Amino acid sequence: MYVKPKKELGQHFLKDLSIAQRIAELLTGHGEYKKVLEIGPGMGVLTQFILQDTRFETYVIEIDRESVDYLKLNFPVLEGHILPADFLNIRPDLLPTKQPDSTESFAIIGNFPYNISTQILFKVLDMRDRVPEVVGMFQREVAQRVASGPGNKDYGILSVLLQAWYDIKYEFTVDPTVFNPPPKVFSGVLSLRRNATTDLGCDVRKFTQVVKHGFSQRRKTLRNALKPLNPPEAALASPFMDKRAEQLSVAQFVELTKLMTEEREERE
Repeated sequence: MYVKPKKELGQHFLKDLSIAQRIAELLTGHGEYKKVLEIGPGMGVLTQFILQDTRFETYVIEIDRESVDYLKLNFPVLEGHILPADFLNIRPDLLPTKQPDSTESFAIIGNFPYNISTQILFKVLDMRDRVPEVVGMFQREVAQRVASGPGNKDYGILSVLLQAWYDIKYEFTVDPTVFNPPPKVFSGVLSLRRNATTDLGCDVRKFTQVVKHGFSQRRKTLRNALKPLNPPEAALASPFMDKRAEQLSVAQFVELTKLMTEEREERE
């Protein structure tokens, strides 16, 4: 049985076993989780190496019916551990085992479809208290963006929002030729490990709003980019306002967010 890659699902199946093994070995157990959820396993090239790690109980989530049938046939050990569902649309409390109201920690791993990889990361952000580790393959430009630091042109919204909660490392680059079919771009593998932050010290929704507005017009200073948020005097007086968003670290965005809410909190 062979699964034909489907363009509409963004499927590019990894062929190189050594790379698959290398990705699987990036799982460290950080955060003391016991379960691992692989997103989009396809024909199980990566799955086979995750299953070899006896520290973890492996689950997979796959939207492609043909791939689900292949996995059931070729990986009987996954019986009861295959979720035939869309990761982006499944309720977070049903992950990784499809048991309602779950609060258990688990890692996420996968050769992520490029067309939904950023959406996967935003969902990870929403589940950050349950997902202590992520290992994934992305389009190289996305991976570089996520891992970039302040002052870099690749540094952006995802960089700041994810780095607020995760320590991120760009692991290695993957050539298009090791996929079927080969994508038109290079890929990059990232590891994300939950940091010690449990509270940013500011309103998280406001922090997200400030970051998104700051980068919405990244060539402008924050004084101009944040005008739609009606900054209070405390924020307008800050030297941060004369910088561009890409010049601010996560900690500085947190400080700016505090200034953006300070006067309003005092009035209340």
